[in-house]
Amino acid sequence: MSLKRVLAYCCLPLMLNVVSAVDVVLSGGVALKSWEKLRGPNAHDNWWANFVRGATVRIDKLQKIKPDAKIVWIVYKPAYVNRSKEDGQNYVPMIREQAAKRKVKLVFVNTADEAFAAINKAATRKDKISSFYYFGHSNAHAFMLDYSSDIIGVSKQWMHEKDLEKKLDKNAFMPDAECWSYGCYTGNSMTATWKKTMGIPLWGNTASTRYQPVGWGELPSGAGDWVK
Repeated sequence: MSLKRVLAYCCLPLMLNVVSAVDVVLSGGVALKSWEKLRGPNAHDNWWANFVRGATVRIDKLQKIKPDAKIVWIVYKPAYVNRSKEDGQNYVPMIREQAAKRKVKLVFVNTADEAFAAINKAATRKDKISSFYYFGHSNAHAFMLDYSSDIIGVSKQWMHEKDLEKKLDKNAFMPDAECWSYGCYTGNSMTATWKKTMGIPLWGNTASTRYQPVGWGELPSGAGDWVK
């Protein structure tokens, strides 16, 4: 056997084990505006596209750095269907247009379990998740995929920190994956649980997150400290 063939044969297993990156963005659902108004000065979820625009800002910034990035955008659909009926608009096709414009894979989900599964399925035998960004309502312990969408002040679909170990596959993530939560208060508990369970840090804010910056193409800001 020639030296060239020997080297090619020896390198074959390494070539087969090369893992490429996939980036995941998750958008939770918007509240009904009519119910938000009842909260008086505490009302804040006014623009239907806060969590959609947050996701596209992240995607745009990522594509500037990595034009060939593989991106999976997961969106909790029922809240946008509800808000569409309230506003007399059809927001679902608008979300599809934003995904198509950026040439990213769009996955609509209807439950928290479907969201967990979509994240896991974003990784394949050849692809591992290199970044995960969440945009949506949350509290210290959970991503709330809906909030004030079906019931005022209530979430019916959430991804709780206690569910991470059994529902989120830590092997789907790269060891140095970058993870961020742009929901409120996740820095007070969920970040620690995420790191303990997943083995990688999750950045979260200790207070509320503010979505005004997405209107001028920037990621949301936090009223507290960013911790992981």
